[in-house]
Amino acid sequence: MYTSAKPYFYGTGRRKKSIARVRLYAGTGAITINGREIDDYFGLETLKLIVNQPFAVTGTEGKFDIVCTAQGGGISGQAGAIRHGVARALLQADETYRPLLKKAGFLTRDPRMKERKKYGLKAARRASQFSKR
Repeated sequence: MYTSAKPYFYGTGRRKKSIARVRLYAGTGAITINGREIDDYFGLETLKLIVNQPFAVTGTEGKFDIVCTAQGGGISGQAGAIRHGVARALLQADETYRPLLKKAGFLTRDPRMKERKKYGLKAARRASQFSKR
């Protein structure tokens, strides 16, 4: 599909346990995730919207093709990771997008992670049920 000889902009995005390696090529707006089209990969319309948000903010819809690999986590986390990666790659393409992307909050890595399980409990905060007898 795309060879390494073609110039591209690169960005790494992360959210929860998901990591996305995003490459932006000059193109028509085609989005490929793990070798599949975005419509095949994400069933929900909201997830497709999340991936396209950086383009909507910067007004660059249809100017770049996205080829990315997403791994780890669930589909929602992967969509957020791809958005983060796209925003970072857009910065490489044009540094003047920084205030727009920063204001929208797409350059900030979402720090929320799953809390670790503690000993003596059933989950991170869930204790075993109390019984008097």
